[in-house]
Amino acid sequence: MLDNVTINQLRAFVAVCDKGSFSGAARELRRAQSAISHAIAALETAFDVALFERNTRRATLTAAGRSLLPDARGVISRTEEMKMRAVSIAESGVPQVSIAVDTYFPRAHLIECLRTVQAEFPTVAISLRMTTMQGGERLVLEGKCALAVTITDVPELRTDSIERQHLCDTQMVTVCAPSHPLAAIAGPIPREEFGRHIQLVVTDNQSDAEKTQQGVAGERQWWVNDLGAKHDLLRGGLCWGHMPRHMVAEDLANGTLVELRRRAWHMRPLTFMISHRRGYSFSGCESHLVKLLGHPECCAKDSAQRSVSREGKKVRRPTTRER
Repeated sequence: MLDNVTINQLRAFVAVCDKGSFSGAARELRRAQSAISHAIAALETAFDVALFERNTRRATLTAAGRSLLPDARGVISRTEEMKMRAVSIAESGVPQVSIAVDTYFPRAHLIECLRTVQAEFPTVAISLRMTTMQGGERLVLEGKCALAVTITDVPELRTDSIERQHLCDTQMVTVCAPSHPLAAIAGPIPREEFGRHIQLVVTDNQSDAEKTQQGVAGERQWWVNDLGAKHDLLRGGLCWGHMPRHMVAEDLANGTLVELRRRAWHMRPLTFMISHRRGYSFSGCESHLVKLLGHPECCAKDSAQRSVSREGKKVRRPTTRER
């Protein structure tokens, strides 16, 4: 019977509650009072409960009616929202954004960008995938994503089909747990010493993928395809590795991880690119999202308070990154 409940019946129910009478609801909805009475009766039959007391002059809700009233208001509200979205879609269409984002990209900044786009394009349909290494461009070539945020040092899968544009940089730091042997070394550490210990390296685990070796110090490596797993293993004291500063800022502040200084080992900034098929034409929504992703200051004002650490110090905005 619940399948027979209509939005007009729910509107009648809410109107009777708001106006305090069936006649008041009829005037509010510009319907005959008999139509309001019929709507309420049909609703009570569908719910198999009495919504109003029958022995009072005013429309007094029963316990069941009081319990169901917020649900009725919620359904009506969602229906109105749906109608407004439908009008907007009819007028301007449905903006589509399908994007793959490398797991190293600053997560807080990505969230702020997506939140901003959703607020400015209420009807946008966003498809988001988090990837590593060549995974994003593979999705672009397969037609599953229109755009991919990837790292410039990751080899392109098809230079004849993929076009890259500079997006932004983010800062990396070399870290380990305080219990790790490298943490006990005072001063800058030579690359040879790093090579004696296990390094954590992120990979997409694709057998046919060309690997990048930036920032790799030796042959002793553990490979993971998840940045969160790398973070956990580093904090566990088993390995050392390079991490985005924005992701380990709190660990460095509270001593869970320590930053290691490198001797005569220069690490280039990790540069992000936006990848798409050659000749692809960006929509207005896509162009706006790419602009936001490439300029952290666009979202900085709204997210400034969220970037303050528990110690009360502002976490430095990401600038570079590496694997």
